[in-house]
Amino acid sequence: MKTYKHVNYLWDDKIAQSLQGDEVALLLYRSNILGADLRITNYGGGNTSCKVLEKDPLTDESVEVMWIKGSGGDIGTLKKSGLAALYLQRLRNLENVYRGIEYEDEMVALFNHCIFDLSSKAPSIDTPLHGFLPFKHIDHLHPDAAIAIAASKDGKRITAELFKGSIGWVDWQRPGFDLGLQLKACLEANPGIKGIMLGSHGLFTWGDTAYDCYINSLDVIETCATYLEQSYGKKNNVFGSQKMVSLSKAERNAQVVKLAPILRGFCSSERHMIGHFTDDERVLEFINSNDLDRLAPLGTSCPDHFLRTKIQPLVLNLDKSECLDNVAEVKRKLEPLFAGYREMYAQYYDSCKHENSPAIRDKNPVIVLYPGVGLFSFAKDKQTARVAAEFYINAINVMKGAEAVSEYTALPRQEAFDIEYWLLEEAKLQRMPKSKALSGKIVLVTGSGGGIGKAIAKKMAQEGAVVVLNDINADRLASCEEEFVEAFGRDAVMTTLLDVTNEEQIKHALNDAVLAFGGIDIVVNNAGLSISKTIEDHTQEDWDLLYDVLVKGQFLVTQASTAILKAQNIGGDIVNIVSKNALVSGPNNIGYGSAKGAQLHMSRLSAAELGAAKIRVNVVNPDAVISDSNIWAGGWAAGRAKAYGIKIEELPAYYAKRTLLNEIILPEDIANACFAHVGGLLNKSTGNILNVDGGVAMAFLR
Repeated sequence: MKTYKHVNYLWDDKIAQSLQGDEVALLLYRSNILGADLRITNYGGGNTSCKVLEKDPLTDESVEVMWIKGSGGDIGTLKKSGLAALYLQRLRNLENVYRGIEYEDEMVALFNHCIFDLSSKAPSIDTPLHGFLPFKHIDHLHPDAAIAIAASKDGKRITAELFKGSIGWVDWQRPGFDLGLQLKACLEANPGIKGIMLGSHGLFTWGDTAYDCYINSLDVIETCATYLEQSYGKKNNVFGSQKMVSLSKAERNAQVVKLAPILRGFCSSERHMIGHFTDDERVLEFINSNDLDRLAPLGTSCPDHFLRTKIQPLVLNLDKSECLDNVAEVKRKLEPLFAGYREMYAQYYDSCKHENSPAIRDKNPVIVLYPGVGLFSFAKDKQTARVAAEFYINAINVMKGAEAVSEYTALPRQEAFDIEYWLLEEAKLQRMPKSKALSGKIVLVTGSGGGIGKAIAKKMAQEGAVVVLNDINADRLASCEEEFVEAFGRDAVMTTLLDVTNEEQIKHALNDAVLAFGGIDIVVNNAGLSISKTIEDHTQEDWDLLYDVLVKGQFLVTQASTAILKAQNIGGDIVNIVSKNALVSGPNNIGYGSAKGAQLHMSRLSAAELGAAKIRVNVVNPDAVISDSNIWAGGWAAGRAKAYGIKIEELPAYYAKRTLLNEIILPEDIANACFAHVGGLLNKSTGNILNVDGGVAMAFLR
């Protein structure tokens, strides 16, 4: 076992031995362990391949087949279904019909004529880069240490001196068929080299076996990283020394909680975005430095970095300790910054566009830097926002390394544009699934650990939202979190304990939501309980508990959420789960029924007040939701059965028979009603009540 300082050696001989004889399985194993180290390549970055002999299903003869990561894949999570398999000779024969670099995009369609496994993934643009090299196993990676050298002004010279001619060099060129031919030419001109550095782009390494390739990749990256480390020691203050000192962690979080919703509102001017924040020490070193203003506008160099972080970040002109309590004043200061960024981006598009360029995309920044505090990123979903931040940290590492050994150079703007608005990239975007109704939305459902609340949160997540799960019961919340993470992924879920009668816990829960996602869009006031007693048996404690949870709880959550919704200035939804009992009088129900009546009218009052801010407030009135309901775990069921003179087990049938539709109401029915309010078709509707009770005539609004 070899030891490394700057990369993780993850090769397990036992696992590898179990895969011997299956080169594709070894390719997948190598890919996964390479992708597990973000210093080697980030999510979705890089490409790996192997060449093996396969039996041709048409001729029964042995043919050489290249298995390579398909379009849009990630080597860290790669499975065989994510590989493309091509007849190698057919791929190489495409050189006979290649008409030159002006026509190289047309070659992508010809890759389909080379496919060996018809069920495999579509080939990526990197396919010819691997196909024209003769080696059995090839890695194309984006390690920060290597790109730092590749993106430096003297990168070619440094590469030659550092590796003593054992690593070749190919100048920057957009990936494609022609670059594959250039790699082939580089190898022919430099026989015996063990890899090729691509200017501003990344690294190619290879080997005759999966293990040899893996070790070669680690060795080259380790050499680059060691060289950078030594250079840092020789050059103090790589970023021109620190201009300021960061706030403390608690102070940084306090600033983020205040600022993130405002930033999210600006960045969501064209579509709702989810936010991510990081105050990683590498970020703080960069944004607090004297060289921030010089380096940040240059943008990134590696195409994989650039595609996810945009042409350049937006640097805020706010002082790190500035009071951000006055939302209107903060917006006034930031408005010119965002207007200027959008104007810059439009000028960048207009000056670089071609006749057939796709239409301009969202002009808002993806990366926002707040000196002394941290980095915000905004994207269509949490994973994309998080990955964008990770890629910008990679870019910071590259800038630091390049500045240490030489001078950082970014892609020329025209080259960057030709990557960002590449017709092949546009085609890939057009092939992506259509966004779901709640994509980009952040939802908090109170009492979402079980019953109706859990069903509502699940429906929202199924429709594309990220969800803030919360409950007063820690065990129930933990179980719910596990279920949601398995179903929707870690990036779509966060949890926080919440007692809706506790103002501090409400504030803490909403702060958590802002820190995790950048704000809030939809609030569903669902937390509740039920007490069924006669007037004589009702105690003041019963009364206070019902009004605290149902009435005060709805008020406090609505009040705290409104401040965030208004700071974002992109509208929002509040849905209150009330009850048929708000409209219908019945026995043994004075506390619960009157509290529900208060919730209902509070909803109408909220709708009247918040409409000017485009915040819609609507109501769902359930009735008799027994399945998985926390309400029925207490004495409510017994109380209602007693009131109606029936047995507890007879309640579901009793409730169904008294409805016009003769239906049992399920938590999913309430969830669907909530989605009806917030799913986009009723954006001009507020102050409404939707009964989900199977049809109870006494509850008709009249």
